[in-house]
Amino acid sequence: MGDDSASFDPTSGAVASEGTGRPAGESGAEASAARDDEALMAEFAGGSPEAFDELFDRYKQPVFGFFWRRVGERSLAEELTQDTFVAVIRASRRYRSQATFRTYLYAIAFKILHAHRRKAAFRATFFGLAPAHEEPMRNSSLEAQLLVREALGKLDHTDREVLLLREFEQLSYSEIAGALGAPVNTVRSRLFRARTALRETLSAAAPTTVAPTAVAELRAQEEHS
Repeated sequence: MGDDSASFDPTSGAVASEGTGRPAGESGAEASAARDDEALMAEFAGGSPEAFDELFDRYKQPVFGFFWRRVGERSLAEELTQDTFVAVIRASRRYRSQATFRTYLYAIAFKILHAHRRKAAFRATFFGLAPAHEEPMRNSSLEAQLLVREALGKLDHTDREVLLLREFEQLSYSEIAGALGAPVNTVRSRLFRARTALRETLSAAAPTTVAPTAVAELRAQEEHS
């Protein structure tokens, strides 16, 4: 897995199609393959390393993007991505297909992220280290992205996570509910609240052409949800 991390691209993404969580326009063959995640995980749990290799190839980029948008540091995001797949390997014998593999995977990713944040807080408290300033997309030169990033930071923590899982990780409502341990209706209401708050924040931003563009993009995403 070590050499694969070099191919991570945090800027990739597409709008998901509702109900499946898969990118819109995905071919039938790709959709069929995506539905085989649970079977691949079951094969890996039964001792097939090839099945894990295929799952890793499918999800290394999305999981890296999940962490990169939250910690804003490429090397750290790569490390947390590796930790997530190591956790998948260690827990493989206990795997039960009670939800989609994506839900299972992102639930593990959240645990890894929370553990990292606890460790960072501990170091800051007991060793006098300033906690890292998490700033997703810090290297982006696009003003619209910077504006959205700043607006996202003002959202309620859970609302922000729901929005990121929907718009960037492309999870369906049911998958988000499974990853966060919340009812689907709660996910829907939090997503609506997050989008509304984000749009209001962007609309109140500096009177340039950037804010209207960001708001227009957000509305377009809502129309495709």
